[in-house]
Amino acid sequence: MTTVNTKLDRRSFLKVSALAGGGMVLSFSWLAGCKPTAKEELLAMPKEWFELNSYVKIGENGAVTLYSANPEFGSNVKTSMPMMLAEELDTDWKMVMVEQADFYPERYNRQFTGGSQGIRQGWKPLRTAGATARAMLVAAAAQTWNVPASEITTSAGTLEHKASGKKAGYGEMASLAATMEVPEEVTLKEIKDFKIIGNSKKNVDSQKIVTGKPLFALDHKVEGMKYAAIVHPPAFGMKLKSFDKSSVSGMPGIQEVFSISLFKDDYQRNFFDTTTYPEIVAIVGNSTWEVMQAKKTLVAEWENAPESKFEMAGWGGNTSTVTVPSGLENSSRHKERMAEYVQKSGSVLRRDGDPEGAFKKAARVIERTYSAPFLAHNTMEPMNSFADVRGDNAVVYGPTQAPESIMGTLVQALGIPKENIQINLARMGGGFGRRAYSHHMVEAALISQKIQAPVKMVYTREDDMTAGVYRPTYSATYRAALDENNNLLAFHVKAGGIPETPLHANRFPAGAIDNYLAEGWDIPSNITIGAFRAPRSNFIAGAEQSFLDELAEEMGKDPIEFRLELLKKAETNPVGKDNDYVPKRYASVLELVREKSSWNSPQPNVSRGVSAYFCHNSYVAEVVDLVIKDNQPVVEAVYAAVDCGVVINPDAAANMGEGAIVDGIGNAFFGEMAFENGVPTKTNFDKYRMIRHKEAPKKIEVHFVDNKEDPTGLGEPLFPPVFAAVANSLYKATGKRYYEQPFAPQLEMQNLKM
Repeated sequence: MTTVNTKLDRRSFLKVSALAGGGMVLSFSWLAGCKPTAKEELLAMPKEWFELNSYVKIGENGAVTLYSANPEFGSNVKTSMPMMLAEELDTDWKMVMVEQADFYPERYNRQFTGGSQGIRQGWKPLRTAGATARAMLVAAAAQTWNVPASEITTSAGTLEHKASGKKAGYGEMASLAATMEVPEEVTLKEIKDFKIIGNSKKNVDSQKIVTGKPLFALDHKVEGMKYAAIVHPPAFGMKLKSFDKSSVSGMPGIQEVFSISLFKDDYQRNFFDTTTYPEIVAIVGNSTWEVMQAKKTLVAEWENAPESKFEMAGWGGNTSTVTVPSGLENSSRHKERMAEYVQKSGSVLRRDGDPEGAFKKAARVIERTYSAPFLAHNTMEPMNSFADVRGDNAVVYGPTQAPESIMGTLVQALGIPKENIQINLARMGGGFGRRAYSHHMVEAALISQKIQAPVKMVYTREDDMTAGVYRPTYSATYRAALDENNNLLAFHVKAGGIPETPLHANRFPAGAIDNYLAEGWDIPSNITIGAFRAPRSNFIAGAEQSFLDELAEEMGKDPIEFRLELLKKAETNPVGKDNDYVPKRYASVLELVREKSSWNSPQPNVSRGVSAYFCHNSYVAEVVDLVIKDNQPVVEAVYAAVDCGVVINPDAAANMGEGAIVDGIGNAFFGEMAFENGVPTKTNFDKYRMIRHKEAPKKIEVHFVDNKEDPTGLGEPLFPPVFAAVANSLYKATGKRYYEQPFAPQLEMQNLKM
């Protein structure tokens, strides 16, 4: 068992009180109060550990309510995180109810969903919260029955003293438990004793979702609410010059037309204040249909925007100056510029040994360049927000991953103190980065403030796709030096993009090769970019693992054996410092996927590709089985092996992995956003190709390594490896290597249907 200290300050343990009708309320800010040891902080609990909070209520009937602090966008944290608390509370899961907490910074340190960190950060704090509540209930029973607390056991929400035969439900002891002192230490369960964690539970919102209960901001309505649409410049690199409100003022239902600016001139933006167009035109009316029709009719004039600069606070409080260049950009020119940078030296991010010398001595050099385009998020639920700003008070309700980050933006935009602004959190209809950039909420708030009435603002699909926060376009060049016996002498990666590099210099195969060089570069752009499922990893994994596959073939080695050889080197004789992966855990997923896919027993007419990657503290290996049917590539099966430590909710975890795999396959074949003179070439799903149901694999198996390690990320890690697994299987099927995403246009050039 693990004993943890619960020493809490006033901020950490905000309230312990009896309810009027019996029961107790426990309000926790465990990440402020539970201080990890120096070793824990170094190895397992980085600063992000201080981002999660929980709020627990126990009723007189034994019901337990957890107000989930983290916004939910489909990763199932709203179910899995309560499971951790309920496990240590030792309650009956059937008695647990979960509700979404709104944004309360005085109660929670930080409310954020992203980076696949929710479960990892909540592992010890939530369990500690549950164990502490359980200890207080035991203390209340011990006092009531006049028996030693050590003789009382708990199970499924029931307290029992076996020697006397006395029993009581949690609800019966809840009021007294609220008066008990918070114990200084509690003991957490051993993993082998878990009853809830590791056993699949249904999504707590599933019934509400399938029966159409209001969970999303789009469902929200209040008396007197108006509707709003926005009109933005037609191209990146342009800004509003003027507009003629009379062109729509006579249309049915239209009430007001005006421009809004999101940022004051002296405002220092935060990391998530990325927004495509800081100044837009708002149209307000009586219905969504009416404002959408007016949006099509509004006469506006646009002009080229000059170069601009602004200060932005990044992670860790570091501030940088962001330069937004002028001009109307083109994807054709992007490709030319990236090709130019491939020929130049980049910024050295890591150097081990003497890579330059090793390349000079090489018998031959293998060099390949990989590229991928911008990608649009295309969240299923349109970007939207409700706002009611009147006088010196504001209520904003909408889908956001990062309410704390948007609060500062609302304060400066509205000129209202933060204590007068309430952000209420809706379930998000998709996110994975897009809804961390919550400018839509600021826009709605400014519109409401202007009209002094509640308003709902909804983007069209065209708004979102043409004024999006995109995944950057990237390029990576890999070089390998081989001697006359095909031994690997040196490895060089140079990667960049518009407007950032995708390179993680300390990831595999760094640490496994004596002579290693990593360089990065970037090209500024006025096209807005931001986090996209597994940021940077979603490209660099595909490039790296495709190159390793080709390198293994050049060396005459099995692709899995080649990777395992490198990992063995990194484990037994690591090169350099700061390698950010554990070789043994990395190797374990390759070994597991080899077993589960029957890698060594290939099937006739089935082409197989493998890939493995480490990101978000987790390890994933995937094998793709692909066949050519009726002159068309078909992904028939995918096998995935995952090391994410303890799996809280197995079915949900497998489902999330399946979704990531399908998402990756679709983007690998079809995902692409291009620009002509600053204008996105695709505005809706008629042109922006997504994977279809019939194209999804008929079989996906997700297997988890059972190693009892603390849980790590899962929402993102299964996404990056599938790009290369698809590319490597395509090579086996067609005899052609694929260096540029998406793959579908190249396949069509080979007369293969897509």
